[in-house]
Amino acid sequence: MSYTAHVDTFARDNLPPRDLWPELIFDIPEVQYPDRINCAVELLDKHVANGWGDHPVIYGANGTLTYSQMQEQVNRIAHVLTDGMGLVPGNRVLLRGANSPMMAICWYAVAKAGMIVVATMAMLREKELVDVIDKGQVNAAICDKALEADLLAAQKRCPTLKSIVYFNDPSPEGLEARAAGKPADYNAVDTAADDTVLIAFTSGTTGKPKGTMHFHRDVLAICDCFPKSTVHITPDDICIGTPPLAFTFGLGGILLFPMRVGGSTVLLEKLSPDIMLKAIQDFKITITWSSPVFYRQMSGLAKNYDLSSLKKCISAGEALPVSTRTMWKDASGIEMIDGIGATEMLHIFISAEDKDVRPGATGKPIPGYQACILDADGKPLPKGNIGRLAVKGPTGCRYLADDRQKNYVLNGWNITGDAYRLDEDGYFWFHARTDDIILTAGYNVAGPEVEEALLKHEAVAECAVVGAPDEERGQIIKAYIVLKAGQTASDTLVRTLQDFVKQNIAPYKYPRAIEFLDSLPRTNTGKLQRFALRQTEVKSS
Repeated sequence: MSYTAHVDTFARDNLPPRDLWPELIFDIPEVQYPDRINCAVELLDKHVANGWGDHPVIYGANGTLTYSQMQEQVNRIAHVLTDGMGLVPGNRVLLRGANSPMMAICWYAVAKAGMIVVATMAMLREKELVDVIDKGQVNAAICDKALEADLLAAQKRCPTLKSIVYFNDPSPEGLEARAAGKPADYNAVDTAADDTVLIAFTSGTTGKPKGTMHFHRDVLAICDCFPKSTVHITPDDICIGTPPLAFTFGLGGILLFPMRVGGSTVLLEKLSPDIMLKAIQDFKITITWSSPVFYRQMSGLAKNYDLSSLKKCISAGEALPVSTRTMWKDASGIEMIDGIGATEMLHIFISAEDKDVRPGATGKPIPGYQACILDADGKPLPKGNIGRLAVKGPTGCRYLADDRQKNYVLNGWNITGDAYRLDEDGYFWFHARTDDIILTAGYNVAGPEVEEALLKHEAVAECAVVGAPDEERGQIIKAYIVLKAGQTASDTLVRTLQDFVKQNIAPYKYPRAIEFLDSLPRTNTGKLQRFALRQTEVKSS
């Protein structure tokens, strides 16, 4: 590993042991980087230096930012982080807010200052924020003023979180006011290519968050693989997407990828199907990034909008049903590009260009990555067999101080938790998830986390949460509940429990279906048999 620029070496100190890392492959020219590189310089500063400063980079609800304007704001906020807040390279900075130009600016300011971004979704509640802050030993936070309540509550339980600065705060202590008085230039920290710049959190089957650690070179590698080989993004492209910047799918598609080539993006805080379609029409969007369920929802409304500017539509987050692909193509004329990625891998590693699409298949490994199907013992399976998807490339799983590292990496391969089949032509076909994660409308939800929230309600004695097949969302979250004595099952109680979950954890994790049972299936030793409930759902679908 290179000599680190981090003064605070928490990230490097908490990387998994080197022998538990996956094999990293740098066998294409695009991913061979120097030992010292700062991704903010590569994605922002170099465009300004090369005369691209007047080109639009971000379109937002309140106007347009050029590359040079964005650079100036990034520099001022980097000074706030260092001069104003006393932070040093290697410190972790939590970002909390919906997709917006300011969230993007702050992401780059943290990276440029040699610190580590810990981005979170606006929907996270106090408990979830505490888990992230504790795991990442977060030092500071930049937050939308409208979302301060849960963060303040979390701060009281997290001694490492010393300071919070708010944007959209008109007071003299607000980020905008503090940044206005800072210099417009900033010398980027000379980070090592393998200095951590991002800790992205995912959920495991226990519901405990796993922090995935990504280096400056990893950020550049995802920019130089999928969007270059498969999407063919150009400086003339304008992107928009529904995933939050806290999701690596959204971070890449609607921020990093367009900026790698000097392109543009549209960042809006709320995107319903109608708002997204209108934005495509108004901003002349050329590339969209979203989940199958959202494309399905837009299909019926597309006829009301001019989508003639569209060139590429990328789908990920869950398996893309053939019916959804057909609906969107009929509505827009675009053959979707499907892909599978993972937070551990940072972005998409199997896909197919629109001209090479085979409906129902995810695609083939993109240049820079390799993939195969392994059996239960970790041995490669012949084509045609269903087994565990394994992948390797220039990015890979490095969990932050987590014993689950040894479960994700096997013989140098990243084991994604997906069951796949490889056909005779080299296409990979998705079959199912291999763990207890529920994949719903592009979100990964851990069933036990929802169970924990339900069990806090006074009416609930026992519960089990599984994914139930759903044509629109892929899966929905379904809860099987045993009520306490004296409680009566009713539609009113269903709604009460759903609202209760929304109030305690992120609202998208609430169970859309609830079924009351007299007892839950268990083993002779008392262990809950979630697989039995999943089998029931599959048979009834």
